[in-house]
This record gives sequence, C-alpha cells and structure tokens, in this order.
Amino acid sequence: MTLNPPPMQLQSLATEARFIELEPYYHPTGDEIALFEVAYLNRLPLLLKGPTGCGKTRFVEYMAWRLKRPLVTVSCHDDLTAADLVGRYLITADETVWIDGPLARSVRAGAICYLDEIVEARRDTTVVIHPLADDRRMLPLEKRGELLQAPPEFALVLSYNPGYQSVLKDLKPSTRQRFVAIEFRYPEPAVEETIIRNESGTDHATASALVRLAHMTRNLKGNGLDEGASTRLLVHAARLITRGIAPATACHGAVAEALSDDPEMLRTLDEFATSVF
Repeated sequence: MTLNPPPMQLQSLATEARFIELEPYYHPTGDEIALFEVAYLNRLPLLLKGPTGCGKTRFVEYMAWRLKRPLVTVSCHDDLTAADLVGRYLITADETVWIDGPLARSVRAGAICYLDEIVEARRDTTVVIHPLADDRRMLPLEKRGELLQAPPEFALVLSYNPGYQSVLKDLKPSTRQRFVAIEFRYPEPAVEETIIRNESGTDHATASALVRLAHMTRNLKGNGLDEGASTRLLVHAARLITRGIAPATACHGAVAEALSDDPEMLRTLDEFATSVF
C-alpha cells in the first residue's frame, strides 16, 4: 500500500483548487465584504444565508479573487459522503493509492473551501467539518492516520437557503454556532437593475421591467411558488432579450418555466411578463 500522490488521472476525480484571475463582477449590498475580510484575517469560518440566485456564489468568487486565494467549490447533494469530502483509498491496476477529497485538498493548498448548499449533504457528513470550524482548525484523515492542520490562509465557507429547507434539512446548532453568518437578500431595485444591466448589456427600460417582474413573482412565494424569480433568472432573461428574443418568450423560458410546472401558475407568470413589457 502506497501513500504517494495519486496519478494524474485519479487526481482529476477530486475538485481542484483554482485561482480566479479576472475580477468577477460583484455589487455589494451591505457590509459583507468588510465582514468577510475581518473574519478571514481572524480565521473564522463563514456561513452565507440567502435565497437561490441572490449572489452568494458570486460573492465567494469575488472574495477569492480579492484575497488572492485559490477556491475549491463543492456543490452538496444527498449522496455526498464524508469520504467524498475528506478522501478515500482507490485500487489501481497494481497498487492502492490515497485520493484527497476537496476538503483535504483545500486545507493542503491553503485555499478557500466553499461548500454550497451544505444542508443538502447527509447530516452525518457535515460532522467532519466541525474540527475545521473551531479553534482546532484540524482535519482528521482517519483512514490514513493523518491529522491535517489548516494553515492561516485556509478558510471554510458554507452556504444555504434557510427559506427553502424543510425541518429535516436544517443546520444543527452544533454546526451553525461555529460560524460567522452573513445574510443575503435580493438587492434593492436600483441595485438589482444595475446588476442586470452590467451582466447582460441590456438597456435601462428592460432591466427596470425585469425587476418589476421579479417583485411580482416574489410576492407569490408561499402562495403557489416556492421561490420568486432570482437575480440570476433576470440576468438570463435579459441576455435573451438583448440577443433578439421577444421579451414575453424570454421571460417564459428563463423565468416562468424555471419557477413552476403548473399550467395555471405559468399563465399567471406570463401575464405578469406581458404587463411589465
């Protein structure tokens, strides 16, 4: 059994740390940049809370660029195991090799590790982050008999949507109380319009109409919709419109169909789009 670094074809199975070379566009909506920087300097893990498509992932990418640190992003899901995060042994043709998971790779690289929608992971999986998220800042690799000490540059960032999760998919107090939390909301109308225009190249009138549409859909949350239209969906619609797609068609495909499969609700959303355009 060897503990040598795995061959390149096996390394590709683990999420790679990447430097973000070009500045991502991010429009701050509060003190989140300063709070992230101070937490990072004090080696405090961060928890980002907010609705789908409100800019949490873009914010993490922006902060990775701003702090000049590599970023490892893990999209959490129901089948994510502790071994998926930490690492496992794999058998090749003539040897057994250890493959670091994305969490271990992040610690070794002094990267920012971003676990997106952490509550989607199995509850027993999230326990492995506890030693990294307190004063110990350690990651036990039990199967390998190794204890990784996180360097000062390492940061752990989680995100989740508290308004969309069931009671069975919520963070345990033992997890969430290890983190500094930043709450994200959809931007104010003027800011959201600026974001749409910058991301899509659309004009003021189109961006303004899309923001009005978004607020109409968000008023239906809990009354036929799980979520209203996110800023991300508005940008998608704006890009389609900018490239010649009729506004009603663009909003139906990028907004209405993304929010609901119910025929009656789709008709309502199409009527909203018609009214603002």
